[in-house]
Amino acid sequence: MAAKDDNRQGRDGPRWTKLRLARVASLASLHSHPFTRTPGIVRMLRRLSVLFLAAALCAPASAASPVDSLDLTVPQTPAPVAVEGRERLLYELHLTNFGSAPLRLDGLSVLDADSGAALAAWRGAELAARARVIGARDAVLSAPLAPGERAVVYLEIDWPAAAPRALRHRVEFSAADAQPGRVEGAQLIPAPAAAQSLGPPLRGGPWVAVHAPQWPRGHRRVFYALDGRARLPGRYAIDFVRLDGQGRKARGDADLAASALGYGAPVLAVADATVAAVRDGIEESERISQHPRHDLDRAAGNYVTLELSDGRYVLYEHLRPGSLTVKRGERVRRGQVIGELGFSGDSTGPHLHFHVSDAAVPLAGEGIPYAFEGFRLLGHYPGAQGMGKQPWQPRAAELAAERRNEWPGSNTVVEFAR
Repeated sequence: MAAKDDNRQGRDGPRWTKLRLARVASLASLHSHPFTRTPGIVRMLRRLSVLFLAAALCAPASAASPVDSLDLTVPQTPAPVAVEGRERLLYELHLTNFGSAPLRLDGLSVLDADSGAALAAWRGAELAARARVIGARDAVLSAPLAPGERAVVYLEIDWPAAAPRALRHRVEFSAADAQPGRVEGAQLIPAPAAAQSLGPPLRGGPWVAVHAPQWPRGHRRVFYALDGRARLPGRYAIDFVRLDGQGRKARGDADLAASALGYGAPVLAVADATVAAVRDGIEESERISQHPRHDLDRAAGNYVTLELSDGRYVLYEHLRPGSLTVKRGERVRRGQVIGELGFSGDSTGPHLHFHVSDAAVPLAGEGIPYAFEGFRLLGHYPGAQGMGKQPWQPRAAELAAERRNEWPGSNTVVEFAR
């Protein structure tokens, strides 16, 4: 039985294919022999040639190529947003292994779909740091993508002034006992930038705009699956934390929520809008160290959602209980006070969580880009280290202090009009 299995396996290999092709060649050479020039023999040889050629071409390869086993998708079409004078695209590429062999991701390029020119590219550790396997405890994609696994690659690219019509993606990969492969797909046409810029959500400052695309548990990388669909509501979310001139975020006992410099600050409507959703009554802890974890339903704490005239929704979360001044269905004017900054919900300290979405419920929508009409850029923190305890780094000399129609960059320190 083993010998028969070996023979059957051999017939699927390249030697058997070469033998078939050799027979076809032998049959073809018979056409020139005098004995084979009779019409009946010619017709028979032609039929045999066709049969042997079809069998040779249909023979399976010795090792299946993994190219067709990798699925590429971009579930949420991006739109450009301005950051410090540059247009940026933020979006996610989902990679799913539909094959039977583990695939190691070796390279990723974002291409102009028409010219094929590369707009951005990542390889090795730089690519692995941007990728996460859904549901895996290990945050970094350090091992091959196993059969059935899905990885999300978080992308941020500069959008050139001469913007391409469309983008596509090239993924290079390798598998054991197979030649390296590559696949191109997930073509997309970016959406137009939002036409309506927003007013300030808070007064004065300094405020540090806390967000960073590389943080494993930051808003940018946390999906929520509700109502049968996974979404990324915090794609462009910012946590605004008030600082003093020395970069400190609290006075006196920093463990007391009320000691935070931003606690109780008025929260403002960023546009003329309709109140789409309101929740109040979620209590706060007096001390930050005693604040419990909250389930998903209560994670946003007390919040207000405003529906803009262009169909976007603006969400303000973690508001102080009892401070909300609006109700659902009410019309508000830009600059109107709608509540106060607080410490309700799942929060590590008093701050205003702010994002724009395509749905009124905090975790049920996709985060979409937005820009503020104006703010003053003071500087930035290079990371979380020292934030709220030490002075920030000053603004780069080549950057103008007054910013217009932009989204605040990662961990920038800004000041709004009073």
